[in-house]
Amino acid sequence: MNLKDEIRNFVVETFLFGDAGGLTDDSSFIREGIIDSTGILQLVAYLQERYQVAVADDELIPENLDSVQRVAAFVEGKRNGASCAGSEG
Repeated sequence: MNLKDEIRNFVVETFLFGDAGGLTDDSSFIREGIIDSTGILQLVAYLQERYQVAVADDELIPENLDSVQRVAAFVEGKRNGASCAGSEG
């Protein structure tokens, strides 16, 4: 299972009660009402535990966390030591 699949599965099981419905890699979690602000914190906790990445407060922005695609790119960037949107370095 690849990174996007793992993230999608977490979102479906945690926030959509197992019903993926119309969830795509680019579905906006916030705009489509999939994840609220509390849910974002759950998602971040999952990412930190599952992928051993640190998420700074200034990285808690939609550019990093608002879709399966964005979360996967964010985690990949963190794993590769790249600076992500909102990060100072």
